[in-house]
Amino acid sequence: MQKINQKFSQKFNLGCQLDYTIAQPSTLIWTVQVASDRAQKIVREELKLNPPIEVEEYISPLEGNRYIRSNAMPGSLQLSYRATVEMFQFDAQPEAAAEIPAADLPLETLHYLYPSRYCQSDLLVGLANSEFGDLEPGYARVSAICDWIYSKVKYLSGSTDSQTSACDTARERAGVCRDFAHLGIAFCRALNIPARFVSAYAYRLEPADFHACFEAFLGDRWYLFDATRLAPLDGIVRISIGRDAADVSFGTLFGEVQMEQMNVFVESAEENSQSDNFQESSEAVTRAPAISLSESLVAK
Repeated sequence: MQKINQKFSQKFNLGCQLDYTIAQPSTLIWTVQVASDRAQKIVREELKLNPPIEVEEYISPLEGNRYIRSNAMPGSLQLSYRATVEMFQFDAQPEAAAEIPAADLPLETLHYLYPSRYCQSDLLVGLANSEFGDLEPGYARVSAICDWIYSKVKYLSGSTDSQTSACDTARERAGVCRDFAHLGIAFCRALNIPARFVSAYAYRLEPADFHACFEAFLGDRWYLFDATRLAPLDGIVRISIGRDAADVSFGTLFGEVQMEQMNVFVESAEENSQSDNFQESSEAVTRAPAISLSESLVAK
């Protein structure tokens, strides 16, 4: 097992505001609350719905994803979420992280080897092997996958939609963060490396938005990768993980619902003294932090 030592920590203030117009009784499911694990701790958080309506919360036992559900009547609805999160960075030696044969992988990682809706790894085996098959297995090979995506795929807003898959991105060579993540995941799985989708808040992402990247299982833990290179890895604050974007959409709407506006923010708590004035509204709906069984480390 690799030796991992805590190096330093930093705090971020982050959150989002989502505004909707609802035409008929509808159900809304959100995944916008940050996860809590060894690498990130929720110092404080606030969830508020205006007008105030009942919220149900479910925390998935394996991934630690936090789902909230509300049933809303016609009219306007605003969700506001904000949190202060402390991120712990670790000294790691990623160059020593090896690929693990399927026979020796932890059982809980196995379903991240299979093709999924947006990551058809079975259709990309040929391309993955021709481009990466001769490379040294391990962390360096996953890094090479990210380099390939960064150099071969153009980051182009509006070039894809909710139906775009990894195969589409490999063919069209254009996409946004979720497409970069899907392609990285599909290439890894095609090489028998477990990989999973990560939705996140991202410090210094411009313009501010929900972000997507991926993790690959190497050695005895998950490592974070971002082929877009749009934000520093040590500023990625994880919301949820899944096989692909279908598992971790920030909002899933059942009914006639129109999103009117979305605002996302992430700022350094050390650089912004307003973090000391964080006040929880008496109308807020608050929940205890989720505990995730996965422990993702950032290695640079």
